[in-house]
Amino acid sequence: MSVSDESLAALRRALSQRAAAAVPAAEPKLAPPAPLTFASAPPGRVAKPAAPAAPTLPPPPAVVLPVGSKVERWAALRAMIEADPTCRAHVRPGKKLVVGVGNLEARIMFVGEAPGADEEIQGEPFVGPAGQLLNRMIAAMGLQRADVYIGNLMNWRPEIPVEGGGPQVGNRPPTAEEMAYCLPYLRAQIEIVAPEMLVALGSTAAAALLGPGSFKALGEVRGRWREFDGRPLLITYHPSYILRNPTNRSKRMIWEDFLQVMARAVLPISAKQQGYFLEK
Repeated sequence: MSVSDESLAALRRALSQRAAAAVPAAEPKLAPPAPLTFASAPPGRVAKPAAPAAPTLPPPPAVVLPVGSKVERWAALRAMIEADPTCRAHVRPGKKLVVGVGNLEARIMFVGEAPGADEEIQGEPFVGPAGQLLNRMIAAMGLQRADVYIGNLMNWRPEIPVEGGGPQVGNRPPTAEEMAYCLPYLRAQIEIVAPEMLVALGSTAAAALLGPGSFKALGEVRGRWREFDGRPLLITYHPSYILRNPTNRSKRMIWEDFLQVMARAVLPISAKQQGYFLEK
């Protein structure tokens, strides 16, 4: 049987169309899901999604003190701090902001790090165990707490997250951003009191007053006179260092720094005071 060329061509076209219809269309490719970030968890426990980063603080406040007496200027500064929305936002319910206390005519000003549990309850710096030890050290100088001015770099206790709104246990050093925010308020206190010298208690206070990267270990600058805003500044250990290391050696190191402060302030130094905490 003969078949024309036209019939063969038509048959080939029909077979090609049937084969194409039998092949399924390719599925569109889906983009892979974005990876999820999880916080690390101990073995055997399901990790939870990482918490969002803490919000940043606004720029440090521009503190302009009013004209008036020291008492009036200090009262105005305290009102500024207590009305500061950023400071207020970082105080837990039922706790207090902390502002420096003491003699507004003091020749010596001690600067600490931040309030702790006792301080945020009373609203006053150095009232806990470290503060009680500082009081005894000041008394050993022949002075009283009321003769000096005591302030903190921070006006609030740096927060540690707690579950269920319970009490905070322990303390943490303030961040560089927190220190930068509160530093203008400390500067204003120094301006009001106008002490002859400053004593930085601990590495955090020293770093804030000397500037970031000024030392790696406190021993590099401890016991040496520096300057802050044109005022003599001595660096020493925080009283809590003695609470952690109650040895004559640690006590003597800090006491030698206090002897330097006494000498610079031209306070009388007895032979008994010279010999405190010497190894026997």
